[in-house]
Amino acid sequence: MQQILDFAPLVVFLVAYYLKDLYVATGALMVAMLLLLVADWLLLRRVPTMHWVSAVLVLLFGTATLLLHDQRFIQWKPTVFFWLVSVALLGSRWIGERPLVERLLAPALGADASLPRETWQRINLLWVAFYAVLGVLNIVVAFNTAERTWVNFKVFGLTALTFMFIAAQLPWILKRARPA
Repeated sequence: MQQILDFAPLVVFLVAYYLKDLYVATGALMVAMLLLLVADWLLLRRVPTMHWVSAVLVLLFGTATLLLHDQRFIQWKPTVFFWLVSVALLGSRWIGERPLVERLLAPALGADASLPRETWQRINLLWVAFYAVLGVLNIVVAFNTAERTWVNFKVFGLTALTFMFIAAQLPWILKRARPA
C-alpha cells in the first residue's frame, strides 16, 4: 500500500499534464503531495522524511511556478531534491551510527547478515555521486529538451534510473553479506 502511495503524486502529475498542461499538473501535484502527507499520518501516524521534504519542495517550487507562470521553478524541484538527498547521504558518513544507505538497505539483508562498515561507507559514497548526477541530468534534460520530453523523463526516466541503480546493487550486496 505504501509503495502505491509513494507513486500516486507522480501519476497525478502525469495525468494532469497530459489532460491539460504543466501548470495544471503542478497544481495537481501540490494537492497530491498534501494528500500524501495526510495519508501518511492516517496510516502510519508519522510522515516519512522523504515525503515531507519532497512536499515542502513541491509546495515552494510549485507556488513559484504558478505565481510567476514560469515552468523553470518546477523543473528545478527534482534537482534540488536529489542534491539534498546527496548532501544528507554525505553527511551521514559523520552523523549518526550508520550511513543512510545502510539504514535503507540493511533490512534487505535480513537479520542474519551484515556488511562491514567500510563497505557501507563505499556504497553510501556511490549513492552520493548517483543523486548528484541525477540532479545534473534533470537540469540538462529540463533546459535542453522540449517540455514534454522533460515531463516524461521526470516521471519515467528518473524513476527507472533509480530502480536500476538500486537493483544493480542488491545482488552485489547480498553476495558479500556475511552472517551477523
